[in-house]
Amino acid sequence: MPARPLVPALALTPSWLASRFALTHLLLPLAVGLPLFVLLMGFGGDQWLADHLFRWEGGHWALQDAWLTRAVVHKGGKWLSTAAALVAMLLCFHHWRRCRDRTLRWALLYVVVAMALGTGVISLLKAVVPMDCPWDLLRYGGHQPFIGLFNSRPHDMGAPACFPAGHASAGYAWVCLYFFALLWRPAWRWAGLGIGLGSGLVFGISQQLRGAHFLSHDVATALICWLLSLGLFLLTQRLVSRSTLERPSRQEAGA
Repeated sequence: MPARPLVPALALTPSWLASRFALTHLLLPLAVGLPLFVLLMGFGGDQWLADHLFRWEGGHWALQDAWLTRAVVHKGGKWLSTAAALVAMLLCFHHWRRCRDRTLRWALLYVVVAMALGTGVISLLKAVVPMDCPWDLLRYGGHQPFIGLFNSRPHDMGAPACFPAGHASAGYAWVCLYFFALLWRPAWRWAGLGIGLGSGLVFGISQQLRGAHFLSHDVATALICWLLSLGLFLLTQRLVSRSTLERPSRQEAGA
């Protein structure tokens, strides 16, 4: 008997949405992420946590310009993520030219597109959604009152770009490695998930310690990167299946 596939074929039907894969990869992240975001953003969870961090750092953002948080994690982490993305691009280019493993070629292309999509969408949202960083707010020694995400903003206040968390997206976008593994080496999927979530958490926590973001900013970034990676994976899975089916047909036609 053939092994049961880890991922059911994509078909946006009630039966697919009721599948275990849809439950654990789509519905469960939404069920956890959306209420957590609302709790943090709408019910004071962000301020509660930021207040504790601010007091712990002595009533000012002592780690804002610290060597570890700014030079190592912020700048170094950004360059490390960029270098890893360039390596993925080079591997993708090489394997599309020379490798006969079609699944690996599609999986590498998936990683390249998923990284660009995740970080690009977060950057776009930062450009169009005006929100202040904690270090800008009167509550934490800044000069601006807090304006909620869905509150109207006076035109003379400017439009700072602090939502979602851009730096954290350079980590959370790597959750695509989980889906890369599902496409090519399913046994590696948990390592891929650990890399994506781990790097996102390190980048996100560092920025919160600097006063650059609230926790809800990172929750939104993680959820957006996950959903984008999931949607692109389902599309890539269909392309891989179609490519695999077309290859034997061409061989039979040439026989």
